[in-house]
Amino acid sequence: MPVVPTCAQDYPEWHKGRSVFSLWYLELHSPELLAYLEQLRAAFSDFLFQPNSRQFHITLFICGFLNSEIHSPNAQNSEAPNSAIQYQYDDFSLQHFQAHLQKLQSATLTSFKLKTGRINSFESALFIEIEDPNNHLDRIRQQLYQCSDEIAPLRYCPHITIGLYGHALNSDEVFARIQAMEQRCFELDVQQLTFGSYTAQQLQGELTAHHQLQLGAQ
Repeated sequence: MPVVPTCAQDYPEWHKGRSVFSLWYLELHSPELLAYLEQLRAAFSDFLFQPNSRQFHITLFICGFLNSEIHSPNAQNSEAPNSAIQYQYDDFSLQHFQAHLQKLQSATLTSFKLKTGRINSFESALFIEIEDPNNHLDRIRQQLYQCSDEIAPLRYCPHITIGLYGHALNSDEVFARIQAMEQRCFELDVQQLTFGSYTAQQLQGELTAHHQLQLGAQ
């Protein structure tokens, strides 16, 4: 079965001229884990899209295109019908962010632990599984869902992306190389949630953190 490669193009039908795409995510700080991830990215570099400068992270909730000029889609639109400001289904306003932040703060979240699992593959990306037996991530996501819908939601599968596939190849090749790789396990101590963004026109570009929410002690 072939993988789905990422094409080096602008995807204007997706971003529609907007540039700041936002999300909640977990930053990774363990030097040992980061060194392992870099080792994997190098070992699979001939399979993966280049360049890839995005920091390793765990996506928590996909918010959408950050737009400071729009109001909540649930509010009455006071703009004239021909106004240049048009709400898109995948826009995310600052009001949405403030609602997210208030909901998370009122939930009095505490720090928690996760574990990395095995190397695996989606149709379009190589990744490492994340084990969350106590469902911490799902509970946080439920808080966020009370304020806004997630953009293009799929069944949530927490993971760390190693890279997107850069060209056509058979998935059998990918899994054969995975089998040859050393599988290591790491424990992650999660002490903060990060809200940030990346530039939509830059494929696999860097994440920029805008706000970090510190979690309480256990």
